[in-house]
Amino acid sequence: MYSRDEKVKIKQAFWTAFGQYMKGVPVFDEEGKSKNWLNYKTGVRGIRFKTDATEKHAYIAIELIHKDADERQLVYEQFLSLQKMLTAQLGEEWIWEGNYCDHLGKEYARIYLELSGVNVFRQEDWPDMISFFKPRILALDAFWADAKTMFERFL
Repeated sequence: MYSRDEKVKIKQAFWTAFGQYMKGVPVFDEEGKSKNWLNYKTGVRGIRFKTDATEKHAYIAIELIHKDADERQLVYEQFLSLQKMLTAQLGEEWIWEGNYCDHLGKEYARIYLELSGVNVFRQEDWPDMISFFKPRILALDAFWADAKTMFERFL
């Protein structure tokens, strides 16, 4: 069992390792700057790409975090209209949840994929987690390069 501070340090070490691994990926944003894979900016209000790792799993998601439920639903429906395009870019089916409530009671929509059976506190799991995240964040980036204009009215 780790203390809270130890958990924070281990998670920081994992994300630092992932960030270092992704530095070798030569992809740049519209301004010519190297992309920040750990804090990916979609450039559209209410739409974020999220990666997380816990003691039970790793996951990557597109999260629609609009406070207004009607706006969130509208954006989710826009994503649904692009589902085939997204799936083709990812090369796999993800889980679609139009109404999700997290452990804090916050409601949002998400499209995500989970890798079960890994633990961020076991360093031997890190290569599997990095191998899970890397191709998917790159595929999301490629999808977003084509799809972002469909969502720019939500800026």
